Parts: sequence; structure tokens; C-alpha cells
Amino acid sequence: MQLSRDDLKRAYRSMFTIRAFEERVEKEFAEGNIPGFAHVYLGQEASGVGVCFDLADDDYIGSTHRGHGHCIAKGVDVKGMMLEIMGKAGGICGGKGGSMHIADMNKGMLGANAIVGGSPPIAVGAALTQKLNKTGKVAVAFSGDGASNQGTTFEALNMAVVLGVPAIFVFENNGYGEHTAASYAVGAPSLAERVRSFGLPCEVVDGMDFFAVREAMGRALEHARNGKGPYALETVCKRFLGHFVGDPQAYRTPQELAEARAADALPRFRAAVTGASLLTDEDLDAIEAEVLAIVEEAAVAGVAAPMPDPDRDLTRDVYLKYA
Repeated sequence: MQLSRDDLKRAYRSMFTIRAFEERVEKEFAEGNIPGFAHVYLGQEASGVGVCFDLADDDYIGSTHRGHGHCIAKGVDVKGMMLEIMGKAGGICGGKGGSMHIADMNKGMLGANAIVGGSPPIAVGAALTQKLNKTGKVAVAFSGDGASNQGTTFEALNMAVVLGVPAIFVFENNGYGEHTAASYAVGAPSLAERVRSFGLPCEVVDGMDFFAVREAMGRALEHARNGKGPYALETVCKRFLGHFVGDPQAYRTPQELAEARAADALPRFRAAVTGASLLTDEDLDAIEAEVLAIVEEAAVAGVAAPMPDPDRDLTRDVYLKYA
């Protein structure tokens, strides 16, 4: 499907919002304003945005520990996210979930997940709901190359095929499971070949190219939404930083880090759309200025916001009461 000027602007806005948000998370973490760990999505923006671009709020996604980018790509409010990451009242989950547990059911965001391989089983359940309710919608499971070795992932792939559910499995292969190279830890030479062995199609796509990811996701959506069962994508990405903010990355060479930055999806997108006279540099610069102002406002609000009230909030949302 051809993208309009507004579509192209929306795509760039989403990718640049992820970039600006994650760079601000880095800064706030260094200044002590973010508790725990933070795992940023820098470098993988085109993968998340390309996958989520044609999803609606009632299409579900399940995420990973590196979930900020997926949240933003799915339309989750960045101010609520920043408050949540800082553990503040008013956060998307009341400030009690933090960086690795952001969820927003209003946007179909089933949650980031600190468990490696945690989202595939959840997505299969969500996809089964879509099938039984005949919604015509899908459920997407984001995973990394590290999760490709988890039994939960294998079981989810098999069950999705057996049940014929509209699940789409997205393996963002950035080459590392935490600090360990996939070339060492993954026995199969290809993640896609391993996935196909369960009986579903799997495409390999350049995860640094928004247009390539969106086109592949379009084929996945056509397949899943038309009752043909699950589909999978392996998006090959470059992780700009380490496993977590502050990771010294002694396991990566300076040359590798430079090559990752050189593959940056945002300049590639900018060159493609300006080179084809679809958008101008002025159009894109204006988007960047607007986004930076929004992220600045979110960060300032997050620092100033109070912590959750223990007396009021400690036991809130812990149990769900059924009528």
C-alpha cells in the first residue's frame, strides 16, 4: 500500500520519538532519576515502527525487556511512559511497573516483559481470543535472538500452528542475547529456518529499513487476518548500545559499534523520502523540533512528579475482583 505524505510524516515522527525518548532515558538514568535498569531501543527504531505501523489499537502486541520502542510505536503516551519509568505517580501503570513492565490495554499493549521469551505464549493466548471472537485482528509477539532459545518460545510457535491462530512472531535479531553473541549461543545457522521447522512461514528482513519491515509485515498481516494461521519475521537489527544503559560493551569492538551507527535507520529514511521529493528536510526538521519539545516536557514532568502514595497505592491493582 502506497504511503501518503502524512503516512511518511507519521512514520518518521514515531521513529524519531523513540530515538529522542531513549536518548533522554539515558540522560535521566545517568542523573539518578530512573531506578533499577533501563534497556533502550536505540538503533532498532525501524523494526518496531515498521511492525506496528498498520496495527490498530485492538491489535495486540507483547514486548520484551527492551520495550520502550514497541510502546511508542504502538501509540502509548510518552509522558505516561516517562513517569512510569521514573517510578512516579501518574505513570501508565501507576509508577509501580517501571521500565520493563509498561502496559497499556487501551493501545493493545499487553506489556513489556522482563522474562526472556515471555511474550510469545501471551501473544498466542491473545491471538486465540481474536480468533474465537472473530475480530479479524492479530496478536504480535516481539522477541530477541536470545528468546529464540527458550522453551516458552518453542511451545508458543507450535501451539500457534496447531490452533491456527492469527499470531505474528517478530524476532528482532540484534546479534546479542544480553552480552552473548548469537553466533555463539544459537546453534542453528538461521533463526528463520528454526522457526519454519514448526510449520509457519518466516521472512528475514532488514530491520534497519522501515519500508522493508512494513512491507514484510503487510504480508504477515494478510496471512494472519485471512485465517491462514501464524506468521513470523526475523528483523536483522543493530543495537547501538549495550544490554543496559551503562554496559561497557567490552565484548564488542569499536569497529562493530561504528558499523552499527553507520547503519542508522533514521538517516536512511530521511535520504529516501527527500531523495524522492516526498518530504523535505524542513518537514522532517519540524517534526524533530516538535518531538524534542514533547520529550523535554515529559522528562521535566517526570522529575517533578511525586512518588506513589504507599497508603493509597500499595495494594491497588494487585488483585482483580470478579463479580
